[in-house]
Amino acid sequence: MKATHEHEFEAQLGLPEKLPKGEHILWQGAPDWWGLGVHAFHLRSLSLYFALMLALQASYLSEQGGDWSMKPMIITGTLIAVTLASLAAWAYMSAKASMYTITNKRVVMRIGVVFSVTFNLPLQQIVSAQELIKGDHCDISLTLKASDRIAWLHLWPHARPWVLKHPEPTLRCLRQGRQCADVLKSAWLDINAVNSDNAHTSAAASPSQAASNSPQTATSRDRLGFNSMPHTA
Repeated sequence: MKATHEHEFEAQLGLPEKLPKGEHILWQGAPDWWGLGVHAFHLRSLSLYFALMLALQASYLSEQGGDWSMKPMIITGTLIAVTLASLAAWAYMSAKASMYTITNKRVVMRIGVVFSVTFNLPLQQIVSAQELIKGDHCDISLTLKASDRIAWLHLWPHARPWVLKHPEPTLRCLRQGRQCADVLKSAWLDINAVNSDNAHTSAAASPSQAASNSPQTATSRDRLGFNSMPHTA
């Protein structure tokens, strides 16, 4: 896994440098900003919560009797509007600044609003993936090998929620998630089939290593499992 700060000098959309010979783009996409706002920034839940708080404040003021002033309600409503607008703007900028790229050799995530960072995730380092369906959107979370760990705060909001011990880079709130999942799985199978063939060749050339190589190659095609799950949170 490699991180670079190259957004301002992109040689190609979503990529910090031109792809080497033999590597090509299979798919590119970005989060839907509204989906990111609802599912990552919790705009809908916060709106309901603030509406309830505003109703409770109005109820309390009305019980005081007399000609109660609207000034506290106006102040509270203004603060709520500013908070929600700020979160919506953050979600919008996060989505617009992000680009996900799948090539025949890696997944590239260009993320970050103020400081743009590009994460290169080789397909060989991806152990499994999970597709989480959220209404019209879906997330695709990537489980990396234990030796590769990216800090959750460096990824957020492009990380699987509440998975902190071994954070999972996540392609968030995709409208074309099914297509992305199919492309990713096909690319992963292709490159790991090549690695599997190379391992079999090495084992044939060196019979003494066959026992140690065969268990890994026998299961390599089954390790990228896309578990399609409905959103429950």
